[in-house]
Amino acid sequence: MAGNSFGQLFKMTTFGESHGPAIGVIIDGVPPGLSLSEADVQVELDRRRPGQSSITTQRNESDRVEILSGVFEGKTTGAALALLIRNEDQRSKDYSNIKDAFRPGHADYTYFQKFGFRDYRGGGRSSGRETACRVAAGAVAKKILAQHKIHVTAYTLAVGDVHAKNIDLTVIEKNMVRAPDLAQAERMIQKIEEARKDGDSLGGIVEAVVKGCPAGLGDPVFDKLSARLAAGLMSIGTIKGIEIGSGFQISKLRGSEANDLFYSESGQVKIKTNHAGGILGGISNGQDIVLRVAVKPPSSISKLQETVNTAHEKTVIQVKGRHDPCICPRVVPVVEAMIAITLVDCLLIQKSIR
Repeated sequence: MAGNSFGQLFKMTTFGESHGPAIGVIIDGVPPGLSLSEADVQVELDRRRPGQSSITTQRNESDRVEILSGVFEGKTTGAALALLIRNEDQRSKDYSNIKDAFRPGHADYTYFQKFGFRDYRGGGRSSGRETACRVAAGAVAKKILAQHKIHVTAYTLAVGDVHAKNIDLTVIEKNMVRAPDLAQAERMIQKIEEARKDGDSLGGIVEAVVKGCPAGLGDPVFDKLSARLAAGLMSIGTIKGIEIGSGFQISKLRGSEANDLFYSESGQVKIKTNHAGGILGGISNGQDIVLRVAVKPPSSISKLQETVNTAHEKTVIQVKGRHDPCICPRVVPVVEAMIAITLVDCLLIQKSIR
């Protein structure tokens, strides 16, 4: 199956299915000499893993990572880095009642149309479990970015109609929903609990900020940094939209309001505002990169839903198993990972140019 790889010089290829024996990622282009241990990767995987709170799926996966190649005596060798995560708590029988039915909101129908058959056990390759591979690769990318003093932080900006009113990055990991506003986090959690009790789910908005990104990353025309980020983030199955900087709100402004004005200070070029979200002409301008993604409500809900089966007959299904009533808290580290992977790739490309 095509479409399993992402990146040019820093290239990751993920493999495995939700209910197979294991999932994993192979990363090519990791610079040699980078200090890397399984613990470095595990800290990020623990932020994404299931069963970490009462508002996430209770699938019991430790997501323990194994480094199979590319590291010797605690340093990367420059060879392909292979990371493996074994599946431990699959319950394929939970899906036996819908093996011939197309779940609304899922990739069942489209995968069936493309390949002529599908892995109905949790969605196979289309499962959100694949994102653990991205988070593992993102942990490596974050270590590279840290050497350049570039830091990526994402958080839940909204769940349903509840929005964070204050942005305090120090409290993101101090609440179950990973919101930057503790007061609003409680309201978000309440909304999620209400949806779950109703057999339903909620979507939201995840915002990300990149600090320390130098000017010059990204390439003109088709390989713009904004286009690369959009491609990476939109490849996450649950993401349905992206906006950078002021995003759609910029359509309401005049050019005189939307333009970020330049000025000089201590021999350096500065910019007064950041409507562009840190990217001009598809190339980073040295300001914070700010973006937001729309996260859809998880499609696996326990409500009865109308659908059709593989014989095109009308039927009703109820999705069983263990599912997230809101995926935003676990999407946060996935968003960070895809941004970090994209930035490292662009950083290596820029180094090859200058």
